[in-house]
Amino acid sequence: MSHPTRITLQSSETASVSSSSSSPERAVYDDTDFFTTQRNDSESSLGVASLRDMTMSSSIELEHRISPVSRLPPELLISCISRLSSSTDLRNCMLVSKTWSRNTVDLLWHRPLCNNWGNLLNVAQSVRKEDSYFPYFALVKRLNLSNLSDQISDGTVQPFMCCKRIERLTLTGCTKLTDHGVVSIVNGANSLLALDITGLDAVTDHTLGAVAESCPRLQGLNITDCSKVTDESLIAVAQNCRHLKRLKLNNCTLITDESVTAVARHCPAMLEIDLHNCRQITDESITALISRGRQLRELRVAHCSLITTNAFLELPKHLAFDSLRILDLTACHQLHDEAVEKIISTSPRLRNLVLAKCKDITDKSVHAITRLGKNLHYIHLGHCAQITDAAVIQLVKMCNRIRYIDLACCHRLTDASVKQLATLPKLRRIGLVKCQAITDRSIMALAKMNGEIHTKPLGPSLLERVHLSYCVHLTLQGIHALLNRCPKLTHLSLTGVQGFFMREDLTAFCREAPPEFTEHQRNMFCVFSGPGVNKLRDYLNEDPGWLYDTEGTMYDDREPEDGEADQQVTGMMHATGLGGVDDEDMNDEDEAGEGSQYEEQAES
Repeated sequence: MSHPTRITLQSSETASVSSSSSSPERAVYDDTDFFTTQRNDSESSLGVASLRDMTMSSSIELEHRISPVSRLPPELLISCISRLSSSTDLRNCMLVSKTWSRNTVDLLWHRPLCNNWGNLLNVAQSVRKEDSYFPYFALVKRLNLSNLSDQISDGTVQPFMCCKRIERLTLTGCTKLTDHGVVSIVNGANSLLALDITGLDAVTDHTLGAVAESCPRLQGLNITDCSKVTDESLIAVAQNCRHLKRLKLNNCTLITDESVTAVARHCPAMLEIDLHNCRQITDESITALISRGRQLRELRVAHCSLITTNAFLELPKHLAFDSLRILDLTACHQLHDEAVEKIISTSPRLRNLVLAKCKDITDKSVHAITRLGKNLHYIHLGHCAQITDAAVIQLVKMCNRIRYIDLACCHRLTDASVKQLATLPKLRRIGLVKCQAITDRSIMALAKMNGEIHTKPLGPSLLERVHLSYCVHLTLQGIHALLNRCPKLTHLSLTGVQGFFMREDLTAFCREAPPEFTEHQRNMFCVFSGPGVNKLRDYLNEDPGWLYDTEGTMYDDREPEDGEADQQVTGMMHATGLGGVDDEDMNDEDEAGEGSQYEEQAES
């Protein structure tokens, strides 16, 4: 982005007008921030009181003779210009006149565009230029260098040392930065509200110490993958940044209960906290965060394996935590049914609940979850292998607003569960990976059909993503019906389904397997997404007759003997070298991320 051309002043009277008095200061972009007292601001456009008010000096008359638009009050002019989204358009507005320039410069510079190296150099030169007409260094409120993460170093950020009014600083993935570079920007940045230094592994307690000292207004801090940060600096942040609302500590493995409980004590306004893979966190932290954080909306403690049922049983009695909307307990292996019952009783408005790989929970937990009723939108029960059809059926009857459900590796589930799930009116995404007992009857239900290929669908299907990898009893006929009955489908995973991954004419429409996959995994990979789904549908519809040219039906009336389905899948995985993969998706598709990426965000 080219910085605005310096404007030459025409008279001493105009030169005396500083940018601080004529250009509004926009800490946040609300309508009231645009209003600032300027010449004739007190007179409305409804009329004038006397002839005296209609008399203008010669200089003002000359200025306003240029264009009627110059008579607009500054707040209206700024409101109009703020509708422009292009930085080029804003720059052109600055070149119209001095008045337009004064009222545009803040809009253009509050978030300078640094999406390529040339733009970054222009911005850096402008902010450190001493004789510029506008103090650009003071106008920068948001600085995002993540688009150039592989090129940003300590030297690159030195020009921004003078930008002390930055409110949001994003340095995600700038792995060449060290404490020296980050501290140079943070020191003295008293207006800083949000700091994201995700992936800066070289950053230590020195940086967070500077944040604690200089940023008392801080509300958001993301130090994901900053593995050298310890309790010492995080405690200092908690004690000095008491307005903190959002905190992400993913993979900060040195963090313990000492600092997390300090956050719970000193930051009562906390809304969201993510402790993913903070493996030293125990029950003490969880109890403190929930019991003290009465405004807490999101709590993620995935893979904190030391958390037990007691973390929730120790919560204060007779208290309800109505603000909690998202709770992620993935792989908290020591949780039992009693914990889930306590969670539901104290957090009745939960919207997203993730219990994936909590292998000890049973139908008892699912029956407790049904009490969430219409509040529940997202439920992940992958690898909860003790869950049965009865619990799932009851869950669907009581929680009919579910949009996403994942039941991967729940091998006790049958077509009965899926048929009930298909009745959910808002269902968008369903995960049934390795649910080996389901057949085409389930697929027909999801396709809103009565069980016969040529019958009229019961109603439109809203499904967008369906995960069916390793459901070995599915046929090409059933998937064809699903494709035709689900017009909104954008993702379909069929890895390990023999009718697909063994046919080159069908896998031609698959997306590429991840580069880290072995040759065997690539051979099994079969995931259709985006345009690939439409191409597969079109291909099967070109000549669908051969799909149904069989003597029998699409269903196998012979019930499989005990263990037969298990043997089929196990044999298939061993034959391809996949037997050691302990995840329902093997990282072969988006399922790996969907357990922790919430499509339905919590309401305020």
